[in-house]
This record gives sequence, structure tokens and C-alpha cells, in this order.
Amino acid sequence: MSSVPGSDRQPGVIITHPNRDKPVVQATRVMVVVLLLVSAALVAIVTIGGWTVMEGAIPIQIGYIAVYLLFAFYATRWNRGVLPISAALGVLLAIFALVAGPSWFNRDKSGFAQPALNAGLLGLLTLLIVPVQILLVAFTMRGFNQGWNVELERRDPAAGADSGQFAPPHPA
Repeated sequence: MSSVPGSDRQPGVIITHPNRDKPVVQATRVMVVVLLLVSAALVAIVTIGGWTVMEGAIPIQIGYIAVYLLFAFYATRWNRGVLPISAALGVLLAIFALVAGPSWFNRDKSGFAQPALNAGLLGLLTLLIVPVQILLVAFTMRGFNQGWNVELERRDPAAGADSGQFAPPHPA
């Protein structure tokens, strides 16, 4: 059965996320969000700059931009589920960029239709996507191992033990 989050919480119980308070975990989250945004920006620049000469890849690139922006939003909200999917998409995008980068440099010769941006610049930006994706994979896997989703329950001292809500644990 599915329920609305928080609706099954007992009164007087405080949910804490101890791993989210650590500076290293917060830095990892910031890096994941920044790398997702940088990846979306690079893909957007390559897509817009090469729009006139691209064939068939435009829907995939627009999809990557939308998904990476959505994942950046969810990563800011501590959603741990987007991390492994971001890593998998990062590996796939790195492979695409590694294969597509040299073709932009080949287009920098006479006889080819020229894109809005210089083909050499688009090739450089496409190859720049590869190290950004490697960093994204590394930081998303680091974030996944940090346990962003760990929750601890503790009793609210303001609720008081006299409210009858909690009985002391039975000794075994």
C-alpha cells in the first residue's frame, strides 16, 4: 500500500537526516547539481550552435537537457534516486560525445554546410562534455554511497513523555 509521505508519522516524533548535515555530503550535492547544469548547458550550446547541420540527434539532445535540468532540481531536494540514473546517462552521453567530437572537426573544411557556431568550437565543446560526464559519474556515485536517504527518528522533548503517546520499551 502506498501512502502520502509524512501521513503515517506519529505525533512527537522528529525525523532527522544525519548525513545531510555533513559538509562533505553538502559539497557532493552542490557538485552534482553544478555538473548536471553544466552538462545541460554544454549540450544546449552544441544543439543550438549546430542546429542547422544536425540530423536526427536533436530530440535526444533536447531530452538530455530536460532530464538533466529535472535531475538537478531533484538533487537539490536530496533525492538520492536520481544519482544512479544520472551516472548511467552520463556514461552514455560521454560515449556519444567522444564519438561525435571528431566529426565536428572534420566539418571545419570547405564543402560542408557551416553551423551557426564555428565547427571547431562545437567540436571542442562536444569533447569537453566527456570530462564533465566523467566527473558527473564520479560525484553521483560518491553521493549515492553517502546515504542521503538515511533517516533517524527521535522523540520530541517538547511533546513530553506524559502525553501517553509513547510507552517505554518492554525489557526482554
